[in-house]
Amino acid sequence: MTKIALFPGSFDPFTNGHLDTVERTSKLFDQVVIAVATNTSKNALFSLEEKMTFIKKSVEHIENVRVTEHSGGLTVELAKKIGAVTLVRGLRNNADFEYESTIATMNKIQHKDIETVFLMSNEKYRFLSSSLIKEVAMFGGDVSSLVPDGVNKAIKKKYAKIE
Repeated sequence: MTKIALFPGSFDPFTNGHLDTVERTSKLFDQVVIAVATNTSKNALFSLEEKMTFIKKSVEHIENVRVTEHSGGLTVELAKKIGAVTLVRGLRNNADFEYESTIATMNKIQHKDIETVFLMSNEKYRFLSSSLIKEVAMFGGDVSSLVPDGVNKAIKKKYAKIE
């Protein structure tokens, strides 16, 4: 039986912390599916199509990873549809744990056969969030060491248009 893990998120933008989680997850499961969602409660910097393009380029070196769109509905329903046995969530701190454990409990109620696995973020990325990346980049800060190269170029281009 192929063990599939689903790593969902809005990834706006995809960071090196996300990439690290994907690389580590790819060593634990036969296949990793990154589900790119649109978070309607946030103002997105990138479109769904842009995010999917960046992520595909960023993970092309990992053979057992694929990227898909998650265009609404419960994440556990997508997991069930693709045959995933596990949802993977990265944790940076206690606040992430509190938030993610609540969601994991609700997901378990919805589909008892799908587990959630928490991976602690690599300590060099524990401070990192997509929101922080956008804020620093908007004011001209250097985020090049915190995001894949293609994402960094796109961020610079996006904020050059805004100014």
